[in-house]
Amino acid sequence: QVQLVESGGGLVQAGGSLRLSCAASGRTFSSYTMGWFRQAPGKEREFVGRISWTYGNTYYADSVKGRFTISRDNAKNTVYLQMNSLKPEDTAVYYCAATTRALASSRNGYDYWGQGTQVTVSS
Repeated sequence: QVQLVESGGGLVQAGGSLRLSCAASGRTFSSYTMGWFRQAPGKEREFVGRISWTYGNTYYADSVKGRFTISRDNAKNTVYLQMNSLKPEDTAVYYCAATTRALASSRNGYDYWGQGTQVTVSS
């Protein structure tokens, strides 16, 4: 059974940084793509970025490009989302997700989801 568990959310001031973690278990993820999404109150869940577990290739939404970085630690089966220069509009619940589709950037393209972690950026 696939399990994705996010951690690292919290309250931070604008301009600050946070690092989210996503611990994956339940199968071998070497052929998977891991994605990060976020959902603000009253809004649709939106794509933040993704990483290929095997090759480490990353892709980001324009709204976070240059500020957010996704990485992975194969030994720990953990994916990270480093968020710098945070803005109030980054406030959302952040979700980790997994898929076997290499270029998935939509919510429907992901098969497994974590429970989410809240990130709040104060102005």
